[in-house]
Amino acid sequence: MTDFAIFWDWLSFGVRWAHVITGIAWIGSSFYFVALDLGLRQRPDLPKGAYGEEWQVHGGGFYHIQKYLVAPAQMPEHLTWFKWEAYFTWMTGFALLAIVYYAGADLFLIDRNVLDVSPTVAILISLASLGLGWLIYDLACKSPLAKNDTWLMLVLYAVLVAIAWGYTQLFTGRAAFLHLGAFTATIMSANVFLVIIPNQKIVVADLIAGRTPDAKYGRIAKTRSLHNNYLTLPVLFLMLSNHYPLAFGTQFNWVIASLIFIIGVLIRHYFNTAHARKGNPTWTWLAAAILFIVIIWLSTVPKVLVGEEKVAAGEDVFVTSTHFPAVRDTVLGRCSMCHAAEPVYEGIYHAPKGVVLETDAAIASHAREIYLQAGRSHAMPPGNVTEITPQERALLVTWFEDAGKKTQQ
Repeated sequence: MTDFAIFWDWLSFGVRWAHVITGIAWIGSSFYFVALDLGLRQRPDLPKGAYGEEWQVHGGGFYHIQKYLVAPAQMPEHLTWFKWEAYFTWMTGFALLAIVYYAGADLFLIDRNVLDVSPTVAILISLASLGLGWLIYDLACKSPLAKNDTWLMLVLYAVLVAIAWGYTQLFTGRAAFLHLGAFTATIMSANVFLVIIPNQKIVVADLIAGRTPDAKYGRIAKTRSLHNNYLTLPVLFLMLSNHYPLAFGTQFNWVIASLIFIIGVLIRHYFNTAHARKGNPTWTWLAAAILFIVIIWLSTVPKVLVGEEKVAAGEDVFVTSTHFPAVRDTVLGRCSMCHAAEPVYEGIYHAPKGVVLETDAAIASHAREIYLQAGRSHAMPPGNVTEITPQERALLVTWFEDAGKKTQQ
């Protein structure tokens, strides 16, 4: 059993690494081509059918690139397709979702205080939501809304906000953020697999058959590619968020996720505008910074907004604190079944991240992590499997914050 646990842990690590590698490849090529497309220059003597060109220098060499708005008059001898980066990013991401969240549904996917369902039902909800996300997005892009880019983006953003809230009503906070990222990434990958590449294949088939390709296929593909470009940064945040409980494990986590999409759009707007040589909208960075400060505030929002009472403050620090006996009982009762030299929780064979909380000294040395993971946020215990109470979480917060005040005196 221990050998299987080691294998499973390394499998997760290996798939995660593959996901990062393919994600870098996809994001890198996507960002490059959007920047290239926006930076193209027109000149009178371009070849027939060419829309623009760009000269670039990299790695000691010069590159001369020309773009054909529809297609060149004849098929080139060699044509490079950019698609496998997107496909493998999604496949490795889905494999990681299955390895971590489906196989560990009781710990990482289900919070029985949010929705008390079996692992099978939770997994089916997860799968259905990913497919539903694509259908909603694709129908919106094919509806009359698509005639107005602004209205289309506003409607799609409203859908993302609703989905962000919905996931927090179904799963753990960590799983909710991960699923919102997977929801968005599925749309992005399906754009490549079901729209962009098929449209390009139609154009190639027309060229081979000697027909003039219809320009609409290129326009549609470009629109979907632009959507992917604006969605990339929020997806990266959501995928990385599982390391930061103050993002996913707090009361207003769905609002935080919603604001992250706006920040991502602001950042991409800056770069897209700069690449298109249409100015230097530095205001976008200020707006993004302000929104990020709002997010920080939301993660530690005053308890008066959520109807919680503040627990009376203590007077001492960590082990010598008057709160420590109760804190120790809470940690030993709610955390040590996993965070022990010999964990007793089923399926856990080694203390997560090597954190063992069985002695006073160990609890004190990990006070900050306990405060963030189980006090300020609800990241721990995963899915609240040990049913830690709001009063116990408030106690952990008071214990740590009182110690901080004491050390500053």
